[in-house]
Order: sequence, then structure tokens, then C-alpha cells
Amino acid sequence: MNNHAIQINDTTLRDGEQAAGIAFTVEEKIAIATLLDAIGVQELEVGIPAMGQEEAESIKTIANLGLNTKLLGWNRANLSDIQASIDCGLERVHISVPVSDIQIDAKFQGRKRLVLDRLKDAISFARDRGLSVSVGGEDSSRADESFLLYVAYSAQEWGAFRFRFCDTVGILDPISTYNKVSRLVSHLSIAIEMHMHDDFGLALANTLAGVRAGAVSVNTTVNGIGERAGNAPLEEVVMGLKHLHGIQTGIDTKRLVEMSQLVAKATNYPVPPWKAIVGENTFAHESGIHAHGVLQNPVTYEPFAPEDVGWERRLVVGKHSGRHLLLSVLQQHGINLGQTEIQSVLDAVRHQSVQTKRSLTVEELLSLVPQK
Repeated sequence: MNNHAIQINDTTLRDGEQAAGIAFTVEEKIAIATLLDAIGVQELEVGIPAMGQEEAESIKTIANLGLNTKLLGWNRANLSDIQASIDCGLERVHISVPVSDIQIDAKFQGRKRLVLDRLKDAISFARDRGLSVSVGGEDSSRADESFLLYVAYSAQEWGAFRFRFCDTVGILDPISTYNKVSRLVSHLSIAIEMHMHDDFGLALANTLAGVRAGAVSVNTTVNGIGERAGNAPLEEVVMGLKHLHGIQTGIDTKRLVEMSQLVAKATNYPVPPWKAIVGENTFAHESGIHAHGVLQNPVTYEPFAPEDVGWERRLVVGKHSGRHLLLSVLQQHGINLGQTEIQSVLDAVRHQSVQTKRSLTVEELLSLVPQK
């Protein structure tokens, strides 16, 4: 694949903010949009203009920042939604329609024709006003495949530049994702976009499977925030594409930890230490075998260099530590111990670590060293 063949369309400010218990201030939205732009994200879904005055104001503010990234507003297939996007100064709109029987029954009393008529009117209205239009199939993963293809093909015929395949309730696995997306890619000439949810912990895997199948645009959120169990995390998608598929996305990966921490602060939810890519334990080594290996060659127990995402390697002294790590840490502080002394310090470290249920700080470790 050529460079940046995969476009990231981050939806932290739309689907991310839809997570229960999350509401960003205008200042936070500006900071998030600005940093996403600075690290090279090519497109941002900035919100839902039709939600009302306050949301519209913050979208307008972002639209006036002069960012390089392309901004997209999320809409239902209503002319008033699209007008609200235009009023915010947006030049591209996303129009979402239900495509599964479950959703169409709930929202359109099962009338598929009505879904198509609404979509056609909405696309025409937007295109007549010079907007670029992306179309999303809500609940694509549970839709009848022939109907899904018909909707996507119709959207293409009516002037949409992209079709978003949505696994709205996160029920796909990578193999079924690959099969469903391949079918769309083989029948359509417009771009396919992946929008995966993480209800079974498969959002990243399904996103990568969709890319394998030929999708060229990917929806992400920072830290994977979003409805219910969240979306495909930006940091995981970017690093997964880079290291597992050899695909560059044009994102400055060295700022992914900074990005993660900004959003964690704005959401008021800490990132779990074991969270892939950006969790603070991702490059922390405590167990004897791992620490010994990493001291000799980091590649033994690290899939990529911590600097790649803005972390540093941490060697942690705790219950599982061995003498190699202990010797190494003590030597850094000018302390050299004999075999028996190191064993007694190791025993003390393990005892204290179990008592406190955590690893020890350097200060705590040094306090266990026998004073000569």
C-alpha cells in the first residue's frame, strides 16, 4: 500500500463524547481538536450540529480554528440536520441511516423504501449546496447483505464519496468483518470506512480486518471512549496498522501518550495501567525473567520501542523481581552488594511488596539496603 493509504477519521468529539458520563467543555474540545490536528489526523467528526445551540457553537469555534484536518458533522437523514451543519460552517457531512431490519422496524416502522427516499433527499439537499457527503449504514453488521449493498450502491449513485460500515453493537469477529467488507469493496467504487464498537473487545481486530478487506478510512476515538464499551482506539489502530500491517498513517506516534493523557483528563476517567499502547504499564517490567531479558535486549519483551509512542521504559522492583534487576537498579545508585546481601534485600523487597500490594519506589528499595 502507498503511504497514508489509510485515512484516520477520529470521532472522539462525537461518538467519544456520547459515552455515558462524558461531556467536554468548549475549551476541552478545542484542545482535543487542535492536538489531533497537530499529530496529523486527517479528518475529525466534530459533533452533531442538530443537537442544539451549545453544540453548534463549539463546532463553529472549531471550524474557525483554521486547522488542516477536514471537519465532518454527523447528521440523520433530515434536511434540518444538514442545514444545522451548514450553519456551523461545515463543508462535509455524514448522513446516517438504519440498514438492519431491527433498526428500520424501530425507527421507520419497517418501511425500507422510506429510508431510501429520505437518504436520497438528504444527499441531494447537501450536494446541491456544495457539501461533500459521507453515508453511514447504522447496524451494517446485522443488516441483510443484499439490502446493505443496495443502500451503499444507491448512496454512491446519488453522490456520496464514502460509505461507513458500522458494527453498531460490536457483534462482529474479524473473519465475518473481512467477508462482509470484502463484498462491499468488490461492488463499490467509493471508499469504505470502518466504524467498530468494542462490546466484545474486538473493535481493533475488526478494524484491521476491514482494512485487510480493502476499507481505506477508519473511525477511531482516543483511549477508545464511546457508546457502551467504546470504539476502536486511535492509538491502537495507528500502531496496529504500522507494526502489524506495515501501513503508515501519517500520524506522529510519538505524541500518542500526550494525546491519551489530554483526553483522559478531559473525560475525568484515568487510563487503565494495562491499556494497550498508552497504559503506564506498557513498558514497565517487574518479573525477573522479563527484566533480565530487557536489560540485555529490549526486543526480548517489547513489541516496539517505548519512545515510538512517547513513553520511557520503566524497570519496576516488586514481588516478581529477580537479582539482575535489583543489581542493575542499585548499581545506578552507586551501590554494589554481594550475593548474600542481594538475596536478603530481595527477600525484603518481596515481603514489603506483598504487604503494600504494589511495587516499591526507588526510595523504599534503598531503605532496605543494609547500611554499612
